[in-house]
Amino acid sequence: MSGERRVAVLRDREFQGLWLAQTLSRLGDQLARVALTVLAFQLTGSALAAGAAYAVTMLPWLIGGPLLGWIGDRYPRRAVMIRCDLGGGALIAAMALPGLPLPVLYLALFGATLLGVPFSAARSALVRDVFPDDDRYASATAISAVTGQFAQVAGFAAGGLLAAATTPRQALLLDAATFLLSAALVRRRVADRPAADGRRQHAGGRATFAGVRLVFGDARLRRLTCYAWLATFHTVPAGVVAPYAASLGGGARTIGSLLACSALGTALSMAVLSRWVPGERRQRLLQPLAVLAGVPLALCVLAPGPVLTGLLWAIAGAGSGYQLAANVAFVRAVPDASRAQAFALVAAGLVAGQGAGVLLAGALAVSVPSHLVVGGAGVVATVAALVLWLDPARARPPARSPDAVRTGQAGRDVRADR
Repeated sequence: MSGERRVAVLRDREFQGLWLAQTLSRLGDQLARVALTVLAFQLTGSALAAGAAYAVTMLPWLIGGPLLGWIGDRYPRRAVMIRCDLGGGALIAAMALPGLPLPVLYLALFGATLLGVPFSAARSALVRDVFPDDDRYASATAISAVTGQFAQVAGFAAGGLLAAATTPRQALLLDAATFLLSAALVRRRVADRPAADGRRQHAGGRATFAGVRLVFGDARLRRLTCYAWLATFHTVPAGVVAPYAASLGGGARTIGSLLACSALGTALSMAVLSRWVPGERRQRLLQPLAVLAGVPLALCVLAPGPVLTGLLWAIAGAGSGYQLAANVAFVRAVPDASRAQAFALVAAGLVAGQGAGVLLAGALAVSVPSHLVVGGAGVVATVAALVLWLDPARARPPARSPDAVRTGQAGRDVRADR
């Protein structure tokens, strides 16, 4: 993709609203996690209670991903985003009220995070509505992924600073303000489209089963979903980075450097793939890049020094740019009427896998050297990527969603919000 086209993506008024809303959502999520973690520890003095605050933010994705993703297909996606933002902001603001018992705080955070599931599913589907062509969609996805990573890190850092400089309740009020600002951005900048599935034939449990049949009943979509879930193994290093750095004789600086190497590799890879690699070639790179994401981690079994480890993690991060190609291929193959549901299902599995992977890696690192834990995850990731590469579904022609044929009209059949 040319630099001019990337600039055009960034100048698109609708994408600006979706991009800023996503960034605010990520920042707010981390602010809420840090603030409630600190507040729970202040109220109880228990590390277990503080840790439960973080766990409460993961569980909604496991439940909401399969059960609530359909909302972004059955109702106008812009309206879904706005209402989820308003509801989440109200719940976070309520958490700042003094005297609330800890279980009520957990329940409010659970509800706010649960509303984030249809919000994210609708936002992801809307990006394709805004950019029906693969090139601009790939660029938008790369921009969103990179800024999302940085927003997550910045949110944790800002949450810690705010919790130290103010009070956790004040930090929660600031988080509530991010929800309101996100809703205002979406309302002012994003066009009001009709529901993708105006028939609304399925809802709740029936929609969940329909989504599962769509994603896992099609060999190509099933394979692309497995590629997305390979990130379960690629995130293991982040889960054991502290003992890994300690084994290298380093401390906080080494931890930060190793994490930065991985993030930088991913950011550069996605930037290159979206800007300079044509669409068809990008799809051909999916399989080798997926293998590349695992091989450097597998080499960590050799216990390399800190510099070589950083280089290996950067290369692995660059390989994980294959997720961009997988995302574009996935969205091409999913009908618009089921796009939000499909995104939510994949995201739910990814959250579950990454959470379980990090927990298992942390448990193993208690008795197994951390470089072997990382190396083992790399071996499994490499073997899985090779198996997917040899999948017979790879030889089939790319599927195109029914609405893709009408891209010229789909991107314009909207009622602009004035």
